Amino acid sequence: MSDDRLITSLTNDTVKAVRALHMRKEREATGRFLAEGLKFIGEALDQGRTPTLLMVGMEARPHPLLDRAMAETRAAGGEVVTVTHPILEKISRRDNPQTVLGVFDQTFVKLADIDPASAPCWVALEQVRDPGNLGTIIRTADSAGCGGVILIGDCVDPYSVEAVRATMGSVFAVSIARCTAEAFLNWRASWPGSVIGTRLDAIHGYRDAPVRAPALILMGNEQAGLTDALAAACDVNVKIPMRGRADSLNLAVATGVMVYAVTDGIAAEA
Repeated sequence: MSDDRLITSLTNDTVKAVRALHMRKEREATGRFLAEGLKFIGEALDQGRTPTLLMVGMEARPHPLLDRAMAETRAAGGEVVTVTHPILEKISRRDNPQTVLGVFDQTFVKLADIDPASAPCWVALEQVRDPGNLGTIIRTADSAGCGGVILIGDCVDPYSVEAVRATMGSVFAVSIARCTAEAFLNWRASWPGSVIGTRLDAIHGYRDAPVRAPALILMGNEQAGLTDALAAACDVNVKIPMRGRADSLNLAVATGVMVYAVTDGIAAEA
């Protein structure tokens, strides 16, 4: 790392630009986002994604993956800089920050470019607001082999620092699309498989409804659930039974239950 630029000032322009990526307006203006930790960087490299900027702490220990990250970043035209521990703390807003940070370009897919047949299951979320929920759902979709996650309406930014952290690196592996409710409804009309919604007032249980692959699972807002318009666009609405005192599940947990129920059902019929 001796040949890389060393940054020691918290007021350095590069440091200020990376810190600003905590703000949604800056992420939208630049089209970039922040990922923390060597594991995240490795996941990105495995998906063919290289940082535009790699920040390496002075105390970072030698590691083959770090060598690879620095080499691939430079080869792709990105910059590698060495920074002090206080800078890492300031950027990550943590007392024990990761020793490697990366800045990446955001990627979104268009609805028109989605191939439903490329995966047995897809997830669509309407107005999800919690970044931890969204990040966990992206990670779950990756784990279950889903084709991607579609964000409908006013959703939290999937590239916020909190959402990216919750994906545990799956943000680099899962296709993400975003659209208005109107655009989604128009596009959904040509979906070749089952579109499955979740509603507390549904008649069918989540394991009972017939499903045709590729399945599109539609989940609603954390507080309000699916709007009537999107629920009406589903081939079937199902519910997850509440057998205890709680009357609902966390959105990420409920989505995980649905994803594995649907993908397991499709696999059993194959």
